Formats: sequence, structure tokens, C-alpha cells
Amino acid sequence: MARGPLATTIALTLALVIPAGASASSLPSGPGPEPGPDLLYEKAPKPAPQLRNTGPWKAKPLLVSGASAYVRGEFIYQDFIYDDHGAKAAARDPSDPRSGDDYFSAPNGTYTYPTNVKRYRNNVADLVEMRVKARRRSTLFRLTFNSMTKPSLVATTIALGDSAAPVELPFGANASAPAEQFLFVRGRRGTLLDAGEDSGKAVRSKVNKRLRQITVSVPRKKWNPRRKTVRVAAATGLWDKQAKAYIQPANEATQTQPGGAGGLSDPTALFNVAFRFDEPLPIVNDPSALVDTAWWREKAQGAALADNDISPFFAQVDFKKLRKRTTDRMKDEPTGVPTTGPINRILSSRFSSGQGVQFEVKNCGTPKGCPGQYLDRLQPYSLYVPEKPAPERGRGLTLLLHSLGGSFNQFHDSNNQSQFGDRGKGHIVITPGSRGPDGWYYGLAGAEVFEVWADVARLYALDPAKTTIAGYSMGGYGTYKLATQFPDLFAAGQPTVGPPGLGIYVPGTPAQPAEGSLTKPMLPSLRHVPFMIWNGVQDELVPYAGALDQGQKFAALGLDHIFDSFLTAEHFTLAINDEYGPAADFLGERRVVKSPPNVSYVRNPSMDFTGLGTKADGAYWLGGIKTASEGLGKVDAFSSGMGKGIAEPGSTQTSGGVLSGGMIPALAFQRQSIEVGDAPTQPKVDELELDTENVNRVEIHVKQAKLSCDPEIDFEGDGPLTVKLAGCPGPPLRLTP
Repeated sequence: MARGPLATTIALTLALVIPAGASASSLPSGPGPEPGPDLLYEKAPKPAPQLRNTGPWKAKPLLVSGASAYVRGEFIYQDFIYDDHGAKAAARDPSDPRSGDDYFSAPNGTYTYPTNVKRYRNNVADLVEMRVKARRRSTLFRLTFNSMTKPSLVATTIALGDSAAPVELPFGANASAPAEQFLFVRGRRGTLLDAGEDSGKAVRSKVNKRLRQITVSVPRKKWNPRRKTVRVAAATGLWDKQAKAYIQPANEATQTQPGGAGGLSDPTALFNVAFRFDEPLPIVNDPSALVDTAWWREKAQGAALADNDISPFFAQVDFKKLRKRTTDRMKDEPTGVPTTGPINRILSSRFSSGQGVQFEVKNCGTPKGCPGQYLDRLQPYSLYVPEKPAPERGRGLTLLLHSLGGSFNQFHDSNNQSQFGDRGKGHIVITPGSRGPDGWYYGLAGAEVFEVWADVARLYALDPAKTTIAGYSMGGYGTYKLATQFPDLFAAGQPTVGPPGLGIYVPGTPAQPAEGSLTKPMLPSLRHVPFMIWNGVQDELVPYAGALDQGQKFAALGLDHIFDSFLTAEHFTLAINDEYGPAADFLGERRVVKSPPNVSYVRNPSMDFTGLGTKADGAYWLGGIKTASEGLGKVDAFSSGMGKGIAEPGSTQTSGGVLSGGMIPALAFQRQSIEVGDAPTQPKVDELELDTENVNRVEIHVKQAKLSCDPEIDFEGDGPLTVKLAGCPGPPLRLTP
């Protein structure tokens, strides 16, 4: 639990990078400890190497994928990341390690890298950014890559100018594009060729391996764009040093040859194409979405490369703007930087487990926490910004967590995203990539949720009191997990087909593969966080018996909740139906309860990742909870200093209904619900009641609990307890039952 106020340095940093209106107040704050993990309040990390400038380059990166802008005399194109999947072939590489684990994250392109992972990192041809800058005697081009081991492994062809018909790219790229000339770049080698020629003039190419950048300088006497607008295209592929040509992919990858070209009679060698401003959005309710995918925003790229023609992808670079050092984000143009709707952003994380992509990762799906598949500091996430004007106090925020086999774009442009975002006064919706499809929001996968949250808080004015959390399947589990760990962050939760534990849970048997992951015993922490729960009775992946057991526990605890059981729904029914209006209405404009008189908190040390800053040891005005022995610890606390009693739950209600408005005309459900009333008023008394199980230490933040430094304490527990009255002088109190 974070305890210090935000540093002044953060506020100064934010003032430089965020739009007008955003501020440090976009994060929660209060008289007691800051709610949530320390990581949420950490100072923004230094930019990842790929985002740094050196030499003549000065402009900040856009960090919005599929967009371009003129910034301080530099033309910048920001590509999608981890989209280097090449052409879409009829058959995937039979050795593709992603197959079978990517329902909502399968690439459109089928190319795989050579199996020498140390050399190719499954990622070395992934273009992050391309820039153009006009100088007095030359034109500069800068290429930035996500990963870089040996720069000469990758070749890039830049097409300059237009032509009546597409022209073959040089050196066996096996693709075409309109061009008058080609600028060929491979590591420290650069060549300017006339279209259709096999040789040309050498130009200077400089590699900065630390920043994973290559800058090519083309003298004005060799190519002079003057003040014209010039058509520019670019694409990357792998290079064969012996053959002095691009490497053509085979059906199956080897140590030295890429794979994934099954069914292509004459495959292109290109993996990644720049200037893709009109990539199709995913359509989650389209049956073909799982086959002709758009999760990585490279559907158009996959189709064009399968046709060996990259003509659709180009930018018109205005050299007059470059010479005038114009800044123009072109937000109203299709090629510019969007400000509303679904947006793909890039996070500069503070964490790195190495370069590139590693598909076979240990400990994913266990509480040990895995490094994830996407290892390095640049991580993609989906952001939805409603078109409604921002309220004076800032927009609400909804975390929408992706499923097992899903990605950051699982909900991109779906009703799930837009209905949550457009509700009420407008809410920003974020879906972190969480480093791959199977992190279960443990370790780095969980940490990334809070890094993305902090990133968005630096960009937009948020009202932290209107923060909610939701998710599908594994994301539903993440909703249970993060809300029970950090209940004082959230106003409400909405899991859809979420399992109660990591993996499979059926009542009467341990949660598999990790019993300590079960959130059912942690539900008392949700005393002040209403939940709407959706599960399918016919679910083949999340046993309904486990979901029902979770719902019954909500009722037994008298928690404010709605539990809807969809009678004919299997695991993917609600995703394909894509109708979340009632869930959006439930989340509504609810506000976080900041200082309730009664706090229940269940401490689960097995979910802590202290080194990542995601330790969870209390909520509201309880903190520093330590368990006496292995397993869970529980604290029930009540402060009479607030002049309020304990809100009583109503009786359990049962009913039925039909969800309509989606792809399926009507989905019948049975409902279980409890509504909790308001806390009654009572006299203020300087008295604290504590009841603990397997806990030997706790902190009470007396100012937030409206208590003095000498309250009367009524204690019950199963062992001695050390109580620290935070903000008060003197040693901790030692209580015995």
C-alpha cells in the first residue's frame, strides 16, 4: 500500500507531457495512505531506449500507433508494435508456438522468425517508428526497431516518389510499390537506387545499437526533394548476407530461415510495413474475427503482403513543412493523431526481461508470475476516449481486462469498450496487454495494469473517485483479484465469465493449478465495492459450479451484488453477443467509498510482488497487515469515530430476465441480488473494534478513521496483535485476546 504523497518532481514532469486539465490529482489521494499499490504512484520512468533522441533528432515520440505528425520540423510515423507478422498465408507454421493459445490474439500474418531466438528475438524486424528530417545539405531518415541484436540481420527498403505502376523492390524483397527511387538500408550500409536498377549510390548510415536506431543521411546532391510533397513508403525484412538478398520464408522455420509461408506460391520476404493509417479494427462479434484477425492491427498488412504489393501503405511527406519546422499533429486527418475513440498507445514500462518475444515462458498461469511473452519496455495498450467533453473534475476510468488467449485489442472498438466508455458523463477505458495472453494478472502482468493506469493519469484529467474494473474470462478473474487486493481503488466491479481462482475451480476441490489464487475467501474485502457478475451455465471452460459457488458466497456475506446466470451461454457467447448496456448502467457514475466506518480486509501474501511494487497489505484506513503464519489473514475493524453504523444488507432477491440488443436476439438469465442500504447515523465515540484471524500486526490510520491517538480498543483474535496508530507518537500497542 502506497504511503507517501506524490513527489513534486512528478507534477513538474506531468506539466510538460500531458494535455491541459490533466494533473497529479488524476490519481487517488486522501488523508490516509494512498490506496492501491506503490507502483501506481511511482515517478514516471525514463523513456525506453527506442524513445530517446540523440544528435539532430529533437521531437518527442507520438506513442499513438498508426499515426503521423509533424513535430518541430520532423515528420514522425508511429507504427504498431509486435505487428511484424508478415503475409497471411493459407497455413500457419506447424511449429508456431502461439497456435492454440491465441483465441483473441492470433496474428493475421503467419510469418515466424528463424528458431535461433537469441539471434532474432522473434522481433528484430519490428519497426517502431520512422522519421524524416530536412537539413540544409541532406535529408535524414531514422528507423527505430523494437529489438536489435545484430543490425545487419534486418534490411529496410524506403520507396521515394511515385510512379505510374508499382515497381519491384530491390534485392529479392518480392514485393512492389510505386517509386522513383529506393533507399536501401542494412545496418551501416545505405544505398540509393533508381527504381528498376540493381545498383546505386552509397549513402551514409549510422547505427545506434543502444537506442536501436539507424539514421541514414541522403545528400541533397543525390536526392533533392526541394519543398515538394513526396510519396514515401517503407518495409522491413530479414537479410541473407551470403546471398546478398532478403531471406524468403519457408513453410516451417529453421535456425536460419523464417517460416509461415504455407500456401504462398511466391512469398514476399517482408515482415513489417510502415504508414498503415487505415488498419481495420477488430470486430469481436464477427465469426471471421477469429480467422481473419485484426488483434494486432496488421490485417491489411497481412493481405497486402500476401498479394506482394505494399502500394496501399504510404505517407505524403511535405518537405515545405519540414523546412519551416512546422508542428502539426493533423488530428482531423486520417493519417494524424486521434484524440477520441479507440486508440492504440505505447507504454514505456520501467520493467524489462530482455529484448523481443519469447513464446515458451515458464510460470505463466501460476502465482509465481512469469515475465510474459512480450519482454521489453515498450508495451501496447488499448485506450478508449469518449467524444463527450471532459467533466470539470475529470473523466472516470474503467479497467477492462483481457481474457486468456486475448490481447490488449480484444475489446478494441467493441460495444464492451464503447458502452462502458460512453456511459454517463464519459469514462476512459483501458485494456493493458499485460505482456501476453496468459499472465493471470500476477507478477509483471499485474504490474502492467498499474503502469498503464499511471500512464493514462499523466495524459488525461481523471476523477479517481469514479474508477471501476471489469474483464472477460481471465480478465474476470483479474477483476476479482485486483478488487479484493485493492478494494479502496474501485467504485464497482463487473466480471464476465470469470473464474473465482487461477485456472479451474470446482467446489470441493482445490483451485487448479494454484489453491492460493482462489478469491472466494477474499470476498469480505469487497464490503464497499458492488459487483455485477455474469456467467454462462453452459460454460465449457469456466465450470459454472465454481461461478455459482462464488455467487453464493457474495450472498452469504451480504455483499452488494447482482449475479446473472445466462442459461444457454457457453464461454464465448457473451463476447460474441457484445451487448453490455446493463453492465454499463450498473457501473454508471458510482464513486469509490473512501473512509467507511467498517473495514474488512483479507490479506493474501501469495499475491504479493514486493519487488514490482504491487504488495497489497490493507485498504481504506487499515494498512501494514502481517500474517502470523502461512496462508490468509483477516481483519474486521469498526471505527465509532465517524458517527455512522454498519449498513445492513437487504434480503437475497431472485428474479429472471432477458439480455437483448446484441448479436443474439435474446439471452435469458436468472438473477440473484442483494442491495445494501446506507449506513445509519449514530453518536461519534472514540472507540475502535478489531477482530483478527492469523494476523499479528496492523496499522490504523487514525486521522482517516476519525479516531484519536488514544482510542478505546475492543479486540478479539486468535493470537496477540501489534497495533501501530499511524501518525501518533509512542510505541505500537500490543494487544492480547
